[in-house]
Amino acid sequence: MDAVCLENVCKSFGDVRAVDALSVGVPPGSIYGLLGPNGAGKTTTQRMIMDIIRPDSGRIQVLGAASAAAAKDRIGYMPEERGLYRKMTVGKVLAYFGSIKGAPARELSRSVPRWLEKVGLSDWRDKKVEELSRGMHQKLQFAVTCINDPDLLILDEPFSGLDPVNLDLLKGIIASMRDRGKTIILSTHVMHEAERLCDFILLINKGKAVLNGTLDQIRSRRQSRAASVELEGQADFLHRLPMVAAVKPDGRRLEIVLTEGADPQELLKALAARVRVLAFEVKVPSLHEIFVHLVGTGNVQDS
Repeated sequence: MDAVCLENVCKSFGDVRAVDALSVGVPPGSIYGLLGPNGAGKTTTQRMIMDIIRPDSGRIQVLGAASAAAAKDRIGYMPEERGLYRKMTVGKVLAYFGSIKGAPARELSRSVPRWLEKVGLSDWRDKKVEELSRGMHQKLQFAVTCINDPDLLILDEPFSGLDPVNLDLLKGIIASMRDRGKTIILSTHVMHEAERLCDFILLINKGKAVLNGTLDQIRSRRQSRAASVELEGQADFLHRLPMVAAVKPDGRRLEIVLTEGADPQELLKALAARVRVLAFEVKVPSLHEIFVHLVGTGNVQDS
């Protein structure tokens, strides 16, 4: 059974269709990435999963229950709009949220210091939240989300604004939670991080599913249109080959962009007939390139 299941879910705000007939199954024990430009429907989808807002039509099932409300003690939610009590100390904030999520005091006495150590905030336990930097605040929010050891994590832009060290820290924690059987649904604009971290990816645009599956499945639906080659001999004939659209220098190699529908193997045959081929690699399209092709350059952010 899927950890989260959406069947033909729709949601409108006035005349704007935020989510349009979305059907998704999130396998348990996986990291599921929600990708899309601003306004695509990612946050609305997460809020419907959390039962913060209700769909106009369709069905949502969470951890085998009819809604998140029935399984709330097993879910951790980190919204994009972070909110913690600024005048409380870091340790007390973490303990407070753990208690309202049902964790007993004896358990919190162990889990609070453990989570502060995990996110690198042990030395800040007795500091007020308002003294934290933005990145520290975000790590504390993440610890608050995880303090009750939920079976399902829903994270809205968890990497936004983090420096590389803390980004790697959170990625490592998320991956280890997946390895312990937890299910994580996260939205992000950082394409290459989604590519490295997520087991499944859903690309939505204007509320509709554009692509859904593993990265290998998504790549397999996109025929590669580029090859990286290293040649011995003159290569001035390349522009005259019928399958070549463009040639770009790439260090000692050349990147050859093929015409639409051209077969890279035909390019290899044409090269081998004229020069010695030292290296030939069909370039696998990155998630960023697929995103740009389907959604458009104006909507893509990567870092």
